Amino acid sequence: MNPVVALLRSSHPGPTLVVTALGTGLAVAAGATPAAVLLVAAAVLTNQLSIGIANDMVDAPRDLAAGRRDKPIAAGLVARRTALIAALALAVASLAIAAALSPVALIADALLLVGGWLYDLALKATPASALCYLVGFAALPSIATGALAEPRIAGLGATVAAALLGLAAHLANVLPDLDDDRAAGVRGLPQRLGRAGCLVGCAVLLPATGVALALGAGGHPLALVAAAVAALAAPAVVLVGRRSGRGAFRIVMSVALVLVLALVLAGGALL
Repeated sequence: MNPVVALLRSSHPGPTLVVTALGTGLAVAAGATPAAVLLVAAAVLTNQLSIGIANDMVDAPRDLAAGRRDKPIAAGLVARRTALIAALALAVASLAIAAALSPVALIADALLLVGGWLYDLALKATPASALCYLVGFAALPSIATGALAEPRIAGLGATVAAALLGLAAHLANVLPDLDDDRAAGVRGLPQRLGRAGCLVGCAVLLPATGVALALGAGGHPLALVAAAVAALAAPAVVLVGRRSGRGAFRIVMSVALVLVLALVLAGGALL
């Protein structure tokens, strides 16, 4: 396998592309220029590629012991040193792109990046694993608003909604590997909650995300519609999650895309 392809496969491409789409949509919603939107997309993409590759690099010994031959680094298709260099280079590239936008975008991008790396290196197996997602996702809207001609921190409603959504994504994302993680001694928040606890958490967090967005937008009609969609998704994530952890994660990410679509249609009024 081509080393570049192997690295891309190691980057958790699905979540990486979804988070990049969220960041790009937020930039469009905020009213950034086309050039600034492209820079936001590039900053978030390289950010998430860096975090994803670092994650598989750190987990390679555990994946190898578990027989995860679908993981390119664990399978020996990419050397861990090569993965480390690639992850660091992508991190530097992300920060450089964000710095070209504004100090606000740079700080927000750094928070997202540091949260991801802290999760990979130290906090994944601890109850504090959730903090990485809370802080990282909370920073995402400010990367978008930091790309404006007059950079600013995103509004409280969008920031809180993004943080809650990040926590829901954390709980849902772990579900497919929950048993393997527990067997390997990983005891992050989702592993401590168990499958049922994670699903209940998602069912609570999704409506809470919609409420935070609606309150922050002062009851804007589109925010209320998005909140209703998030609330309706709550029972769905429980029902689907009982059978498929990946299905639960897809529902959470779909809700995220609906919320961003509402932001885009509202013309930035919710940011």
